[in-house]
Amino acid sequence: MTPPVYRSIFISDVHLGTRGCQAEKLLDFLRGHSCEQLFLVGDIIDLWRLKMRWYWPSSHNTVIQKILRMARNGVKVHYIRGNHDPIFEFLSELTLADGSIVALGDIAIREDYVHRTADGRCFWVIHGDQFDAAMRYARWLTHLGDHGYTALLFLNRYLQKLLRLFGLRHEWSLSGYVKYHVKKAVQFINDYEALLAEEASRRNYDGVICGHIHHAEHKLIKNVQYYNDGDWVESCTALVEHHDGRMEIIRWTAASHDATRAA
Repeated sequence: MTPPVYRSIFISDVHLGTRGCQAEKLLDFLRGHSCEQLFLVGDIIDLWRLKMRWYWPSSHNTVIQKILRMARNGVKVHYIRGNHDPIFEFLSELTLADGSIVALGDIAIREDYVHRTADGRCFWVIHGDQFDAAMRYARWLTHLGDHGYTALLFLNRYLQKLLRLFGLRHEWSLSGYVKYHVKKAVQFINDYEALLAEEASRRNYDGVICGHIHHAEHKLIKNVQYYNDGDWVESCTALVEHHDGRMEIIRWTAASHDATRAA
């Protein structure tokens, strides 16, 4: 079976270097879907966690090799910096003498990017941490929340093992359940989406594509198309652009994994 070919693929929040990263599923997805442009919308490598404790299994290295191979084979790869990969924040602000952007090999490092779709719309591509009030004004609170989130992911891994022990294959996420059912968390997501849409509108863009909050979503907010491409820790989602400009969120589940293996 020929892999689906997209004009663009957007992924973020892979968090390579953490135990929560679902690198194998991402590899399956990348092997089963090709594209002309690949957007890495921040937090691909989690330097926060690697700085505290080194964790780098072979599958994480294989993800990097796969992305580099795609770039060498002609895929235009854009790396948008995130808050968990701060070294790229420095690199993304540098430009060369001729005005071109800094690149690592064949991969361009950027603070943000304006993407024009096949049907002529302009989308602002940005990780989104700049619109997280806790990130901007209380970094200690963000780190505290990050530890709590990591604990939920740890518990979720054991819950998934228990479900499989009883012959159940379930994509349910404990951290996702908490995030989407706690009132303050839901309000945070809504505020985050509204702020990004408002800024995209102020800049006269048709829409915004972001990550950061690990919540894949598409909605129209005051005539602005808001897309969040999700993550590869809980939901395993990506945003793709078809050759006619149509955008679609893809959720990579256990069934998707099996279908790829069968093909």
